[in-house]
Amino acid sequence: MNKVELTVAVQKTLGSTKADAERAVNAVIDGIKAGVKKTKNVQLIGFGTFKVATRKARKGVNPKTGETIKIKASKTVKFVAGKAFKSAI
Repeated sequence: MNKVELTVAVQKTLGSTKADAERAVNAVIDGIKAGVKKTKNVQLIGFGTFKVATRKARKGVNPKTGETIKIKASKTVKFVAGKAFKSAI
């Protein structure tokens, strides 16, 4: 499912216009982004948790040349599914 399909599903659930559903989806996504950026952790009970994870610096290989390169440490977002979400699948 992509963002457009999610918007259509929200529209059907709410019985609203496509524009209202799109605003609702965008508001949720923006809220999650802001929450992760501010508190480093967004927990949605029954769904899951979004949190910031750090990746250590490591060595990699340039696939074109085969040369070994250094990859800097970085941050990424990790999602851990909640118990209710896992059991629904």
